[in-house]
Amino acid sequence: MNISQIFTIVIGLILIAFIIWWFFGKHKEASGTSTIVNNEQTATIVVNGGYSPSTVVLKKGVPAQVNFDMRDSTACLSHVVFEQLGVNEDLTKQKITTVNIPTDKAGTYNFACGMDMFHGKVVVK
Repeated sequence: MNISQIFTIVIGLILIAFIIWWFFGKHKEASGTSTIVNNEQTATIVVNGGYSPSTVVLKKGVPAQVNFDMRDSTACLSHVVFEQLGVNEDLTKQKITTVNIPTDKAGTYNFACGMDMFHGKVVVK
């Protein structure tokens, strides 16, 4: 074996290890909470190459709104879809788009971009 073959094998192994880590490794997930003012709670999710935070925790029984702050013009992130709630909002119409979340019972509401590539969730506790 010459040096270029060894180099190619090493690079290939590094790439395989990276792919395994990317798809199967544990990644830290950003989590946020809401702010309660006058018996209403609000949480903000920044849309910029994904959702930050990707998980928002809301208090059960307090009316809630989640604001999506659009900072990315990527076509995939132009919509947010809450399939369980029947919500499909176009985020490009305004800088901040508000989605009302039912908080009458505890549960998890998953959301995704319009192409189902980026995901997040709203947890009601």
